[in-house]
Amino acid sequence: MLKESGHDIISLAIGGPDLPPDPAVIDNLCRSAHLPYNHSYQPMTGIKQLRVAYADFYQRTYGVTLDPDTEIQPLIGSKEAILQLSLTFLNPSDGVLVPNPGYPTYTSASRIVGAEIFNYDLTEENGWLPDFNQLESMPLHRIRMMWVNYPNMPTGTPASIQLFERLVEFGHRHGILIVNDNPYSMILNPEPMSILSVEGARDIAIELNSLSKSHNMAGWRMAMMAARPQFIEWLRRIKSNIDSGQFKPMMLAAVEALNLPQSFSDELNATYTRRRAVAEQIMAALGCHFDPSQRGLFLWGRIPDCWSDSYRFADHILSKYEIFITPGAIFGSRGERYIRISLCAPVETLNKALNRINPLT
Repeated sequence: MLKESGHDIISLAIGGPDLPPDPAVIDNLCRSAHLPYNHSYQPMTGIKQLRVAYADFYQRTYGVTLDPDTEIQPLIGSKEAILQLSLTFLNPSDGVLVPNPGYPTYTSASRIVGAEIFNYDLTEENGWLPDFNQLESMPLHRIRMMWVNYPNMPTGTPASIQLFERLVEFGHRHGILIVNDNPYSMILNPEPMSILSVEGARDIAIELNSLSKSHNMAGWRMAMMAARPQFIEWLRRIKSNIDSGQFKPMMLAAVEALNLPQSFSDELNATYTRRRAVAEQIMAALGCHFDPSQRGLFLWGRIPDCWSDSYRFADHILSKYEIFITPGAIFGSRGERYIRISLCAPVETLNKALNRINPLT
């Protein structure tokens, strides 16, 4: 409404990369799309080249060895896979552990399949990590699945081997499937990690990953699931009734993306480093406090104590400065006193927002 009325609204709430993929990836797509035999139905399991490229990526990036035929399943986006995994592993009334704050799709997918949601709290006081004492107090005999997401969205909390080891032990002890949603590990994160690097993880854990953030391919919907062969087989039974595979030229282009030199990731992170520096200045100018160790595409900050909730604070910023930021409460009640600023805007746009809040003299 404000934009339609002529207001120059700066949006710092967008969750998707604004940068394009590497030119070689786009060129590969265009060349492949001109070949007439690339337009037919493709196998739901994806082409062999893509599964091999995902396996090579996991070996280089995380030190995790995966069998491309039995332990990798290409996906039409990891968001879609959240629902497919819920359909595969949850029956109505089964319990599922969902983080608060957390990605809203974990909740909505659980509701669609009729599962009972048990929120576990992530708090600043506990470093935005699961409180295992709280988890142990829940009716764990009813719970079948736990969603985790490290590096975390929205809080930016990085992963650690210690956290992954504790989650794997927790899952083993209670027979709970641990699903780590891992799309942010390549962004402003010098130590990418996979939960599957933990000994015994493959017995009880699944990992989702994506090219959306790491390779600027959000609209392409290129993602993967890594898991033990039995879990892959079970997911394929559901998935085969939902979609008919991905467009082959897009899969071939994804292979190109997965084989890009390290310089692509280095240049991308250099861009986000420059943006992050301005985003931190914006947070400070708004009187918000943040943890500088955050990873990923966003900056999460605590609003000033004089404000009662994040929605009112975000509305104030929109009204006073015509800047749209994300209120933390949309991610759950534990995000009530926080906001999120996206790094998916050019430095020039971020500086423009900063100058509205803190004009240059």
